[in-house]
Amino acid sequence: MAESKVRKSAVEPAVKAAAKPKKPEKPESRLAMVRRARKINRVLAETYPYAHPELDFETPFELLVATVLSAQTTDLRVNQTTPALFAKYPTPEDMAMAVPEEMEEIIRPTGFFRAKTKSLIGLSVALRDRFGGEVPGRLADLVTLPGVGRKTANVVLGNAFGVPGITVDTHFGRLVRRWKWTEQEDPEKVEAEIAEIFPKSEWTMLSHRVVFHGRRICHARKPACGACPVAPLCPSYGEGETDPEKARKLLKYEMGGRPGQRLSPPADYPGRPAPTLGAG
Repeated sequence: MAESKVRKSAVEPAVKAAAKPKKPEKPESRLAMVRRARKINRVLAETYPYAHPELDFETPFELLVATVLSAQTTDLRVNQTTPALFAKYPTPEDMAMAVPEEMEEIIRPTGFFRAKTKSLIGLSVALRDRFGGEVPGRLADLVTLPGVGRKTANVVLGNAFGVPGITVDTHFGRLVRRWKWTEQEDPEKVEAEIAEIFPKSEWTMLSHRVVFHGRRICHARKPACGACPVAPLCPSYGEGETDPEKARKLLKYEMGGRPGQRLSPPADYPGRPAPTLGAG
């Protein structure tokens, strides 16, 4: 009982009913938008002080592999799959020598397993032959690896090397357009425009906070507007459920009292660890 009370209090600020925001009477200026965007970031920082990458990893190589596997699937499914994968192929040298059919069988739960196997073996060969078996810490080098684009490179740089980067996934793109920070659809153009709004030091954590918010409250099909802490700052308020009690029922992961996506979450994560593959 005590544990559940702690968890509830840890996420309580995020599920308070939000006041209906005032609609602007005239077009928002660039300066006003930047100020509003930075205020949203501050609110998200208060709501998700524990925001983190939701892929389990211990080394840059593990994060790189996990990020490649995360395409077209959930971080949870990746986290449930990678323990067996890394037990069999702990280093780039090991993975470079993998028998494709054997790797395919391990990563099958993540979907697109043949294409992902080709990318993982290819990037491992490149790491072994061109980078001495080490994951490079430069974007220009990372994007030369098979299956690695700017999004994957920024995830690795920001979370394994401490190099600031903006990760534009589907959640990030959806929310920044809802908040009218950009109208761009192309991920690289989104990244460039958002980078002009925030100082470089904020880029990595901003990415985590926005993605956390998209997964927990500001969902694609039915946003929980009535339980959203940034509702007063959101020009798209009302696209989702505005009734506070009904909105609360839409909250996911720790906000809704359910497990998160990581089997091994950070110590300050207020929710429950995810189950292993095949468990409950």
